[in-house]
Amino acid sequence: MKSTRDRILQTLLKRPRSTINELAEAVQINPISVRHHLTNLQVDGLVAAEEERHGVGRPRLVYFLTENGMERFPTRYLRLATRLLSQMKDKLPRPVISEMFRQVATDLAAQHEPQLKNMNVEQRLDVMKDLLADEGFVVEWEKQSDGYLIHEITCPYLQVGQAHPEVCMVDQTLISTMLAVPASKVQCILSGAAHCTYVVKTPVETTV
Repeated sequence: MKSTRDRILQTLLKRPRSTINELAEAVQINPISVRHHLTNLQVDGLVAAEEERHGVGRPRLVYFLTENGMERFPTRYLRLATRLLSQMKDKLPRPVISEMFRQVATDLAAQHEPQLKNMNVEQRLDVMKDLLADEGFVVEWEKQSDGYLIHEITCPYLQVGQAHPEVCMVDQTLISTMLAVPASKVQCILSGAAHCTYVVKTPVETTV
């Protein structure tokens, strides 16, 4: 049997922008309990709320699933993405496809360019780690005598990458752009490694 929390999420999937009273009626619990669950779901980043005008009088508060909330439910995005990439590769030259992936990463990195100004390599590594975490990666880095190793412990592109390895251009370009030095891949999960690893050759104390 589904928990009350899951039933609230399921209701918001079917009926976005519901009020507390509408949710209480749908899941058959009192509004006070619904409010408590919604508060916790908002803290977890699964639900958001905003005011909505509804006729005459004060705006009402409506609730809806965030992107993270939507991802709790089965989707066919992976299948669609794979099919779209197959169609693109049938119609466009491979260099064009690779450049499109590079541009995605370049545009994403550009959003953080002001933040990176005057940062040294290790500060940039931490910002890059957080940005990749937002994209679904689990990343760790370690210092070497002549640079750094960057390990991608998990990769959200793994299933797409098995059919379309060009997608690896995204994280590699993102790493290189944010660190302002080239990142070279030395092992890849698609080739049977435990995880992907990049090498950044740069003096430890250099400010980039």
